[in-house]
Order: sequence, then C-alpha cells, then structure tokens
Amino acid sequence: MSAMRSVFLTGGAKGIGAAIARRLAADGARVTIADLDIASAQALAAEIGATAVALDVADLERAQRTVLETGPHQILVNNAGIDQHAYFTQTQIADWRRLLAVNLESVFATTHAALPAMQAAGFGRIINIASEAGRMGSRGAAVYAAAKGGVIAFTRSIARENGRKGITANVIAPGPIDTPLLREAVAAGGDKLLDAMKGATLAGRLGTPEEVAAAVAFLASDAAAFITGETLGVSGGMGCGQ
Repeated sequence: MSAMRSVFLTGGAKGIGAAIARRLAADGARVTIADLDIASAQALAAEIGATAVALDVADLERAQRTVLETGPHQILVNNAGIDQHAYFTQTQIADWRRLLAVNLESVFATTHAALPAMQAAGFGRIINIASEAGRMGSRGAAVYAAAKGGVIAFTRSIARENGRKGITANVIAPGPIDTPLLREAVAAGGDKLLDAMKGATLAGRLGTPEEVAAAVAFLASDAAAFITGETLGVSGGMGCGQ
C-alpha cells in the first residue's frame, strides 16, 4: 500500500478474515477487526497491531454506527458470513432472515456508512467476500447462495454508482478454502467428502486463507485502480466447470 490507509474488516477474527487482517496489517494498513468473537479478535489485534471491536453484523444499525465511530475508512472488506447446510425445504423463515442479515444486509449497512467519507475523499476500495456458490448455486445451501449472489449484484451496482469518484467495488468468490470451519463442516462426510471438494476444483486441492488474503491485498492496492465491478474467483478454477 502506498500510504497507511484505514481498513474496516468484518468477520476478521479467524480463518479467511484473520489471514486478511494479517496481510493488510503487514502491508501497512491500520486495521479495525469487527467480529462477534471479540476474544479472538482482540488476541489477533494484539498480535498484528490492529484494533478490535465487538460486532454482530446482523445488527444493522450497530454495524453502521461502528463503521462511523471507528472511521473514516479508505478500505472496507466485508468478510463476515454464515452458512447452513440443509435442503431448502428443511429450513425455516427465521433461518432465511439470519442468513440474509449476516451475508447480505450487513454489506448494505457497512457500505452505506463507509461510502460518504470515501466519496468526499475521492478514494475508496470496497471488497466483498462472496462465494462461488453465488455464481453457481449450491445444493444444500440455497439461501446462502442467494445471499452471495445478491452480494455480487449489489457490488456491481455500487461500482457503477461510484466509478468516477475514485472508488472501486469488487467481489472475491472463494471456493473450498482450508479453514477450521470447513474441516468441521465436512467432518461427518470424512475423507470422501473432502476429496470431492478438492476434485471440484481444477487445481485438485483446497485453497488457503492466505491465497484469499493476497487477492484482497491486490484489490485494495493502487495497482488495482482500474479494476471495478468484477468478481474474482479464488477457487482453483471451480467456477470454470470441468
């Protein structure tokens, strides 16, 4: 990063989010880690010289206040997300509302709060972490996939509205990434399920959180100033089909 810039990162305490926090801090950014797991966020913040704040992103008004209270921010990374592995008919309205609030509406809230300062400064980077499920659909995660598809469409719209204001808005769509959460999710399926996930990628392996973080760092940099409204798959070619 050419100058010390302020980053607001949701869901930054563990997994992909922690890797993003570490990478951006190493690049010289001032990182605010917002996470429901405040103990883990504080431990990471102490390690990398960041700031930690407690936040349930589903509390949309609180999410907006937190962005404003800790800002202004030049870079916004919306990484917080939850999934639910169940066929659609097995889900309930309460499930849909929680999934949409965390995965989609929180992106509305933080972006709405962060954009005015970016517009006034004539600079901003908005990077939203979606999923290849948002482009391909996902059996057993229909509402999650719908929310992530919404993130992609929303981000493109924000890019269109702000392209001449020095602000870029892009999406990163990870595929299967080797995190403790993924390992926990596939534990019931054992090696067979894990091998299937690896086989769904052209690379034949799981990705790493650091590979997602590298893509975030690039999109946050001045080198990516002419890239906006795009969805970058960090998925080993999963989105290409086979």
